[in-house]
Amino acid sequence: MEERLPQHIAVIMDGNGRWAKERGLPRSEGHLAGVDAVRALVRECRRKGIAYVTVYAFSKENWQRPEKEVNFLFELFLRFIRQELPDLMKEDIRLAFIGDKKDLPFTVRQALDYALKKTAANRSMVFTLAISYSGREEILEAARRAIAAGVSPEQLDETCFRRFLYAPDMPDPDLVVRTSGEERLSNFLLFQSAYAEFYFSPVLWPDFGPDELKKALDSYAGRKRRFGRTSEQIHRQLATEGKGYE
Repeated sequence: MEERLPQHIAVIMDGNGRWAKERGLPRSEGHLAGVDAVRALVRECRRKGIAYVTVYAFSKENWQRPEKEVNFLFELFLRFIRQELPDLMKEDIRLAFIGDKKDLPFTVRQALDYALKKTAANRSMVFTLAISYSGREEILEAARRAIAAGVSPEQLDETCFRRFLYAPDMPDPDLVVRTSGEERLSNFLLFQSAYAEFYFSPVLWPDFGPDELKKALDSYAGRKRRFGRTSEQIHRQLATEGKGYE
């Protein structure tokens, strides 16, 4: 069933702390293992030809965590961006960012800006980091930008509104994956996920490898995405396009 792949997969990476606790390790070890899982995810999606991968790395709400943990996470982000840049270039992957960049430490912002510019011409895949991100704040900020741009109520339709989102050219996620058994969006891509398929994995994020990704993709491949239409309408459309719908 894997031939029907999502164009865009978005991942809520949950369970680093629990993974470490189960092993009697500090939370920092869970985050380090989580970074390895991110690398594996990006490489496997690149190999399969998935065009867009977005990971929820740090939410606006995560700023409430202990200062020591927050500082460690941003040191980890900085290291990850610097270490992954050569592979992003080699694999023709463009790095993108969504979130409130002004919240980020200067060194992280500087490294991120450099990596964004360095990979800007890459075309085989877009890997987006959501850092200091809030879906509600993105919607509010888009509304503020639309008002500041002088958009009238009559002009403000969905297409117009999208122009003011953090990444207006990013397609909506086809599949949203959340790990660790939790089943909620947690303020992630609220506007964009209106018609996404959801897959909730019981596996903690550091253990979410290629085999678990395959389970998510197989689940997605077996679903019928109607977007408000009937199954009969979908069948007719696919028949017209010369595609089957198993």
